[in-house]
Order: sequence, then structure tokens, then C-alpha cells
Amino acid sequence: MRARQKRMLFVGTAIVGVGIAAALALNALQSNIAYFFSPSQVMASEHPQDAVFRVGGLVVKDSLQRQPDGLTVRFDVTDNAAIVPIVYTGILPDLFSEGQGVVAKGRIGENGTFRADEVLAKHDESYMPPEVADTLKTAHVDGAVEATASSLQGEKISQ
Repeated sequence: MRARQKRMLFVGTAIVGVGIAAALALNALQSNIAYFFSPSQVMASEHPQDAVFRVGGLVVKDSLQRQPDGLTVRFDVTDNAAIVPIVYTGILPDLFSEGQGVVAKGRIGENGTFRADEVLAKHDESYMPPEVADTLKTAHVDGAVEATASSLQGEKISQ
């Protein structure tokens, strides 16, 4: 083999090696991605069916139920437009409480209940995850528009 052929073989091997490494890295990154969905999106089935994703909102007051095993809890999360029931087995964060912001990571079960693998709670009184804040703001605006439309229809009907 001549020197030129050796160099071409080395360059070709290097390109193939970098391509394989890039493919493996992208595959690893893709398998660890968990997109965020609001409760409204989850109830509208806009979430991936067989993949892990995150859902967030406010924990509905009086929805927290502890199971007899002591580790399993059920609670509801809302964005003020829809409610998603969540089941989590494990120790909840110290700052977890009803009426506070929460983000849960997991997947939807067969019966439509979100089975969380991880639950994240807010870390102080003024913090709310950006995704949750945007979702609540959108739901509030949508709710205000619907309320205005309803009141206008009520006025037309009564006239």
C-alpha cells in the first residue's frame, strides 16, 4: 500500500468512527428527552402514548390521598382548564403541598391516570416552573375569553 492509500483508509475510518459516535450520542439524548405537557394537552391526548413526558400545574386542594402502603399517593394536577389524576409511589418532596406548583415525570397508564416516576415541587414561595406559569397564564386567558363569550351570549339570549 502506498502512503496515499494509507491516508485515505485512515480518513475513511475516522469519518465512519465519528459518524457512529454521533449516532450513539443522539440516540442516548433522544431516549432521555421528556417533553412538558399541560393537563389540558394531556386530556386532549396531545401527549406521546408510549413515551415518558412531564405534566405540570397546581395540585388540586383536597385531592391528596395516601394509600395504606404509606408510599403511594394519588393527587390531581390542574391548569385551571383540565385536571389530570396522578399516582406516585415514593417519597414526596418536602415542599410538596396542595395548591402549589408541581411537575411530574412519567407516563399515562391504561386507565388514563398519569403514573409518575418523579415529582418535583417548587423550591420557595415565589418560584413556579416556567412551563407551569405559561400554562396557567394561557388557561387563565382562555378561561377569561370563554367567560366573556358566555356572558355575551347570555345578554343576546335575554334581549
